Amino acid sequence: MTITQMLGQSGLLTLLGMCVVFSFIIILIICMTILKAVIHALKLDKDKPADTPAASSPAPAGNDGAIVAAIAAAVHDKALKS
Repeated sequence: MTITQMLGQSGLLTLLGMCVVFSFIIILIICMTILKAVIHALKLDKDKPADTPAASSPAPAGNDGAIVAAIAAAVHDKALKS
């Protein structure tokens, strides 16, 4: 097998691989478009409000300044010790 034949085969294989990937992407886009239409038709695309109360947040809302000050002091202390 000559170098010209090998290059021809490798080019053909490259084009075949690119066509397969491109075809898969096209099919994936079509499926996602159909799924979007079905979800929209069934009205499943509406966002539901969160049922979690505000009290379940990890830190109280009024202590943001204190938390920032504590972090800044820790970073400053660490910088001085280095």
